[in-house]
Amino acid sequence: MNVLVWLAAILFILMIVIGGKKGVRSFLSLFLNFGVLFVTIFLMTNPKNSPIVLTFIACTIISWISLFYINEKNSKTITAFISTMITIVILLFFIVVVTGKSMIQGFGEESTEEISIFSLYIGVNFVQIGASVIIMSTIGAILDVAISIASSMHEIFHHNPLISRKKLFTSGLSIGKDILGTDTNTLFFAFFGGYLGLLIWFKDLNYSIGEIINSKVFSTELITIFCAGIGIAAIIPIASSVNAYYLVKTREKVRAQESASHSK
Repeated sequence: MNVLVWLAAILFILMIVIGGKKGVRSFLSLFLNFGVLFVTIFLMTNPKNSPIVLTFIACTIISWISLFYINEKNSKTITAFISTMITIVILLFFIVVVTGKSMIQGFGEESTEEISIFSLYIGVNFVQIGASVIIMSTIGAILDVAISIASSMHEIFHHNPLISRKKLFTSGLSIGKDILGTDTNTLFFAFFGGYLGLLIWFKDLNYSIGEIINSKVFSTELITIFCAGIGIAAIIPIASSVNAYYLVKTREKVRAQESASHSK
């Protein structure tokens, strides 16, 4: 317990020193997002509630906290929020289909021994629960890419306000290409770093390579990584097009207002 308190205190001090007021809000947002996750998981245990709908609502609230609460409401956070929501909706449909087809829902053979004393007939839709877990795992990375592209494109537009929509969109794609590889690698090592113990367990069970790849618990992790990577790849053109449309539309609107005021 003391270690947890000390680590939290060190993190809080570092975030204040480096981020100032924004660092304080970022630290508080961790607890707010944890509260959202906790309430969502609690509501998912009721069979009458749809896990997919709950996940979408939770992702919306988490995105709002991560963008508007930390960075305040401005054109960058608005476009990043819209891009994130579009990507989440597309991913939700895609992941529900993938989860249903791959049959990765539920518990793997390796974990049944630990939960054999519990009843598994709890009336919860495990296909939707599996899809919800994957979506929740990707929301952080998607938000990261969305705000990175939005900030970079706004900076480009600020220094070159006459840039065309096509060139602005192409610039967004170029920025996305630079962060695509690093973000997918970050996800890959984050997932596998957390499951190093599982790989050691497979070794103790004398699993062959084929048995490891075909095991439910391992394939679930791989599918989660692939879906997260697809989410990161998908948000790059979505965020680029949303930002290019918003910035050029705002410029045309300002010009129209200026010409209308001059004509009077």
